[in-house]
Amino acid sequence: MTTALLTGCHTALVTPFTPDGSFDEAAYRTLIDWQIAEGVNGLVPVGSTGEAATLSLDERVGVVRVCVDQAAGRVPVIAGAGGNDTVLAIATSRAMANVGATHLLHVSPAYSKPPQRGIIAHFRAIADASPLPIVLYNVPGRTASNMAAETTLALAEHANIIAVKEASGDLAQMSEIIRGRPSNFAVISGDDALTLGLIAAGGQGIISVVSNLVPRPMSQLCEAALRGDFARAREHHLNLTPIFSAAFVESNPLPAKAALAMLGRIGNTLRLPLVPMDPRNDALLRAALVAAGAIAA
Repeated sequence: MTTALLTGCHTALVTPFTPDGSFDEAAYRTLIDWQIAEGVNGLVPVGSTGEAATLSLDERVGVVRVCVDQAAGRVPVIAGAGGNDTVLAIATSRAMANVGATHLLHVSPAYSKPPQRGIIAHFRAIADASPLPIVLYNVPGRTASNMAAETTLALAEHANIIAVKEASGDLAQMSEIIRGRPSNFAVISGDDALTLGLIAAGGQGIISVVSNLVPRPMSQLCEAALRGDFARAREHHLNLTPIFSAAFVESNPLPAKAALAMLGRIGNTLRLPLVPMDPRNDALLRAALVAAGAIAA
């Protein structure tokens, strides 16, 4: 069981596809090596950014298997295993453990919209059955329900629930969780633009979309903030502010894949119902990459 506190920058990896829509394993392996060389602290395959919604369970497990193999123990692999079917989420957890993931990311149930007590029951059932430590994921913009701070704190008492990825966009809610959490429970931002604010409030880092594109600056932002060098962290934050906006000019991961294609790292292929980013946003995205130092002017 991996019990170390998760800290720093963890990349919510895109899943590259070939032009025919199949998994591009070679591009994925190259992307992983680049991410680790640039200093990220962990990898998060087959989450929202990884287009898990349009991957079969076998494909999701296969992508995680490749991620684990390529990471080769250099960083944690926090595999997306969530869903709104508790029984299936437990089965997925076991499958991800079998291929070597170190942690599991479990999103609050979408569409079903259970009450807070249902969210607690869902996560406790998964945590009781899971062979790996669990990172909760609160993302109301995708699930249509917010996981209240009181709910997260109740779940933080479970020995197998070790962190929360908080993407509510509500820094006050995040601060309430930080104030009441156990000392071995990490609070991690799910919004790139709030990374600095969350760490300043006592959080541990970010599960980042933007680090797909600029892994070193995002890692350096976290490193500086975590050591208390907020002048340096603020400098990174301000340099990255244009990409924080541009990376979400359309639904994630449309801009992230478009940017990675601009960088020559993957092809710009998505699975329906997702489609490539509107070309009218290309100039905005390219300018943000230039501002972040990822691409020449």
